[in-house]
Amino acid sequence: MIKIGDVQLKSDLILAPMAGYTDAGFRNICAGYGAGLTVTEMVSAKGLCYGNGNTTALLKICEGEKPVAVQLFGSEPEFIKRAAGHPLLTPFDIVDINMGCPVSKVVKNGEGSALMKTPDKVYEIVRAAVEGAGKPVTVKIRAGFEKDNINAAEVAQAVEAAGGAAVAVHARTREQFYAGTADWDVIAAVKKAVKIPVIGNGDVTTKADYELMKSQTKCDGVMVGRGALGKPFIFAEFIDKPYNFDVKATIMRHLAVLQGYLPQRTVVNQMKMQLCFYAKNTGRTKEVRKSLAELKEIDDIMRIVDIYF
Repeated sequence: MIKIGDVQLKSDLILAPMAGYTDAGFRNICAGYGAGLTVTEMVSAKGLCYGNGNTTALLKICEGEKPVAVQLFGSEPEFIKRAAGHPLLTPFDIVDINMGCPVSKVVKNGEGSALMKTPDKVYEIVRAAVEGAGKPVTVKIRAGFEKDNINAAEVAQAVEAAGGAAVAVHARTREQFYAGTADWDVIAAVKKAVKIPVIGNGDVTTKADYELMKSQTKCDGVMVGRGALGKPFIFAEFIDKPYNFDVKATIMRHLAVLQGYLPQRTVVNQMKMQLCFYAKNTGRTKEVRKSLAELKEIDDIMRIVDIYF
């Protein structure tokens, strides 16, 4: 088991934050299958401070999901501090700061993985978050910004010095985005460099991968992202937890949660993406993807589920 600050996780497996995918429905399902911690999609610190209505849906939590972390992104310490202490974040157990997002529009603003280039600023941001949050603060980083500057260990030390409670390391550079192979040696180097818990991330899709990462890097926990899409039961497989999985029933449960807090158009768009991954369990991914292209109504989604699942 892994403990982050005063928060005891249910297992050493964490569901990675993924924009567009780790909605409340999917997080709740993964928690039920054994994810010891779930993390929201990225929430703009500045948007939260300014009362941006788009952030509210991202902060939805389902009963039974705890412990759960909220992930903030931003590059200005004053906004990070205010956001970390925002009343809307009270239900969350942990505040996580994104320093790994490789998307151009985020990086251009000096946010996400752009922060890997400035360890001093990392310290300032984490220190501000710790001062504002009143609960454990964690950080998700990358191996480095580019292949010629692998500085995850240095950045992790800045996180620790600033009071961070744990660091998650996606062992790819920003240059790689999600391509190529994750360099687990970077995770091992971070583990040697700091005393706070280190969570490994990258290329874990099977139980064998999970066990090898733990053995090879000595990391305290393992974060699973794309490997869990469409297969939330992956967490149960990794920890030998008995489980039953019915893909259609899972889809209906996921859909019901989203309908409880999102407008119909958003629900349809979210489920169109999710169904492409759920379809991997039926071997009909191409047919499902083609059928989803023009759908706009919940009834259309239900019809596709009845046909292909």
